[in-house]
Amino acid sequence: MTADPLAPLLALADIAPAVERARERFDQALGHRALRRHGGQVAAEVSLRSAVASAALEGYAREREAVRAGTVTEPVVQGALRVAGALPGLSELWPKAPRQALARLHVLAARDVVGEAELGRPVADPVVAARLDALAGLVAGGTKVSPLVLAAVVHGELLNLRPFAGPSGVVARGAARLVLLSSGLDPRGLLGVDVGHHEREPEYVGSAGAFATGTPDGLRSWLRHYMAAVEVGADQLTAIGDEVLAAA
Repeated sequence: MTADPLAPLLALADIAPAVERARERFDQALGHRALRRHGGQVAAEVSLRSAVASAALEGYAREREAVRAGTVTEPVVQGALRVAGALPGLSELWPKAPRQALARLHVLAARDVVGEAELGRPVADPVVAARLDALAGLVAGGTKVSPLVLAAVVHGELLNLRPFAGPSGVVARGAARLVLLSSGLDPRGLLGVDVGHHEREPEYVGSAGAFATGTPDGLRSWLRHYMAAVEVGADQLTAIGDEVLAAA
């Protein structure tokens, strides 16, 4: 039997407990009363906040209420909104044909940002192609680690590779959320991890750079950040639930 290529990540100092804590925090948030009768409204708000956060991390910070009102027409912001809205519909395709799903994410994210000929097409680099194939293999059943760990790896690797022209960070963040949706950990899209990345942006940028080194310390730094961002996302879910109940 082939060893799980991601299993060694759980042996890094503090990582297994961090993953467990993050999962427990999200599970607790899923018990919120608002989700019983207003789950769709909560999911829509998580989607909006995730898109605004993802665009901000790409360098296009805009006020959430202005985005909600539809007055922000900036293409990267609109692309992040399209990606967030498309994730539920791509969750079945993702584990079966991850490269096809990535191409679709790029078309959604980069429309009106890059040329038509570049949409959905990875850069022509054999190293990037090989690493995308390896990542696709992991997504398509090549690992049994927690979806939180796989999402972190998918996110970090796509940030590092930048396989698409334009706002490839929006694609990376969308792909990481797809891992969580398609795995069944977060089928309704209630975990706004990108909000956590944005709230901890200096750490996000630094740990993503550390991940790119491929060293044990670099991988540990990124995984620790990712699990902290999951906890922020779980807390955000609770806060949104409170707001929805208060307004009901």
